[in-house]
Parts: sequence; C-alpha cells; structure tokens
Amino acid sequence: MSTTILPAPPLRRRVICMVYEAMLLFGIAFVADFLFDVLTQSRHALSLRAGRQAWLFVVFGVYFVYCWTRSGQTLAMQTWRIKVTDNNGGRIPVIKAIVRYCLAWMWFLPAMALVYQFNLKQWPMVIAVTAGAAAWGAIALLRPDRQFLHDHLAKTRLLHIPAVKQDSTADQ
Repeated sequence: MSTTILPAPPLRRRVICMVYEAMLLFGIAFVADFLFDVLTQSRHALSLRAGRQAWLFVVFGVYFVYCWTRSGQTLAMQTWRIKVTDNNGGRIPVIKAIVRYCLAWMWFLPAMALVYQFNLKQWPMVIAVTAGAAAWGAIALLRPDRQFLHDHLAKTRLLHIPAVKQDSTADQ
C-alpha cells in the first residue's frame, strides 16, 4: 500500500502518542541530565540552568531527527502506528526533520512567552500553556488535510499506518 494515500491519524491518536512520547522523553532526559552533571561536575539541578536546557534541546532534537530520518517513527509513533513522511510519502531528509523539530516547539513557545511576559505562576501558568497547546493542536481540525501547522510549514505529513491483520489459518 502506498503511503501517499494513507490518511492523517485522528487528533486523539496523535495527542495520546505525544503523551506516551513525553513519558519516553523523561527517561532520555534522566540519562542526558546525568551525563550533563558528570561532564560539567554540576552538583545542583539549577546550576548551569541555561546550559542544561540547551543540552536537553539538542539531545531531544538528536533523538527525534534520528528517528524521523531513519524510519519515520519514534518509539511512541511505532506503538500508535503513526509515521512522518515528506509530502510525497518518502523519507524526510535531515534538514526537514530539523525544521520540523524546531517548528514543533510552537506547541508551547507562544504560551510560554505569555507566561513570562505576565509573570504567571502555578495554575494560571498551567492553564495558559495547556490552552496554547490546545489551540495549536486545534488548528489541525481546521485544515482540510488534518495536518498540524508545523507539518505544513516543514512540508511533512503524518500518516496513520493501518494495523496488519493476522491470518487466522496460520495459527492452526
């Protein structure tokens, strides 16, 4: 089956995949932070904060770019049968993967800028970031191809890979 005729995954499936991805990223962040602390001899999580954030940005970027360019899927995307391709259904080149990774931060950056500007704390901060991410995701519902805006801008697309049906006679 050609990947160019596959539909975009439902928004619900993509959001659940992102939650699963966040859990996997927690493990990656744990290992990356440990390496950062060992390499910099840091003794406190808030020391070298900007360097730590830049390090995690790069580590996460390497993870996503590697997965997207190699197979079109991260571990979470494999589980939820979602694949990223270029607009023609082929593998995405490294530069498109980097652009997609940077643009994907738009899920959070506008809301985080508002949080910083208005010095929001606790629940107002959580509400602002959640509302910003929900608004960014809702844009996909307004698009005829149901793709996220960052995919449109990066000239990539998400595809819903159908489940492989097992032959019941093979088990007998």
